[in-house]
Amino acid sequence: MSFKSLLIANRGEIAIRIARAASDLGITSVAVYSEDDSASLHTRVADLACQLEGKGARAYLDIEAIISTAKARGCDAEHPGYGFLSEQAEFASRCQEEGMTYIGPSVEHLELFGDKARARSAAISADVPVLRGIDRAVTLEEAKAFFEDCGGSMIIKAIAGGGGRGTSAVTEESELESIFDRCQREAKSAFGIEDVYVEEFVRHARHVEVQIVGDLHGGIAHLWERECSIQRRNQKVIEIAPAPGLEAPLRKKIIDAAVRFAKKVGYSSLGTFEFLIDSAHETDESFVFIEANARLQVEHTVTEMITGFDLVSLQLKIADVATLAELGIEQARIPTANGAAIQCRINLESMNPDGTSRPGGGYLTAYEPASGPGIRVDGYGYTGYTTSPFYDSLLAKLIVHGDNLDHAVRKSRRALSEFKLEGVRSNIGFQQV
Repeated sequence: MSFKSLLIANRGEIAIRIARAASDLGITSVAVYSEDDSASLHTRVADLACQLEGKGARAYLDIEAIISTAKARGCDAEHPGYGFLSEQAEFASRCQEEGMTYIGPSVEHLELFGDKARARSAAISADVPVLRGIDRAVTLEEAKAFFEDCGGSMIIKAIAGGGGRGTSAVTEESELESIFDRCQREAKSAFGIEDVYVEEFVRHARHVEVQIVGDLHGGIAHLWERECSIQRRNQKVIEIAPAPGLEAPLRKKIIDAAVRFAKKVGYSSLGTFEFLIDSAHETDESFVFIEANARLQVEHTVTEMITGFDLVSLQLKIADVATLAELGIEQARIPTANGAAIQCRINLESMNPDGTSRPGGGYLTAYEPASGPGIRVDGYGYTGYTTSPFYDSLLAKLIVHGDNLDHAVRKSRRALSEFKLEGVRSNIGFQQV
């Protein structure tokens, strides 16, 4: 590798995941942590850990502080992980200005796909189907007019960011104004931009996404698809690869659309192109593009399990100008999916009396992940660790590989039952149902 020291601009399990990949390639890893996050396991796994000024997520969003730390430690590359700065073009641009390699897509692609409305327009230019919608930020009055025009069913989405924040469906006109205001507030809080846009709402939809990988020489390939339809509060809970029960003609059309779109914009690094399938009227044509995530995804693990590729390692090698051919991932050489994989997100949460949940946390009196053949846990918990309420409630990801979907489901149930997590409340019981 041409770069020797990598700063990881993130925390928790994804920072650990990146540090391990760097170590395997002989790259020194440098972790960062906020003033209130020194006990996080990622600070122990990396070769070096540096404290940032400030507490909570704000410290991990301080671009100049992170750039300064990287320079002080002689880092020649930076990896943003997911969340935090991972989709901020400004961060990638600052890395380039300081002569450091940004591990991820180009500034131009971060800008394009960071604006969901622009991404819709780009999809149309690539002959990729999209939902009816307005490809720009809208006012409340425009949202009301669109609601009436599309038959009283739409979804409001934040222009920037993802993860379900600033997103909500509207099916009753009386709720439109309050939901619109809430989406704007959530978008402003999460991404610093309150702009929202609107699309037609598909009531019965499957959420299928395609893993794209592109090199810096124009090469594009796909690593098959994932199913992400099991969600709570617009956030993914269980992910499966490949998408179960997807008819071959429809799978091919979705994958072809993702590849065509990626080639049209000259995409590089890892990217996830996401689609909805109208499950109430499932045909070869019943899919639409909704967004592309220009970064490593939380659920990249299931793709790794069915393909055998280390996606973080691929990111690092591509940033070091390796071609897909050199990496052995030309499309003709990529085999079909090997078996099936399931990821269960282990979130710390408590249940409300009405059956809804809220993020939780606390002191872990026991943390013993499941293990065995075909079972992997990416997490950052340990016995004696006290979680922080200022970060996402995701503590670990349980990933299971089986010969087929039924086998993977059985192994997942067994692994969930063996995952010993005490002192805090989690969604393990919910996952087992």
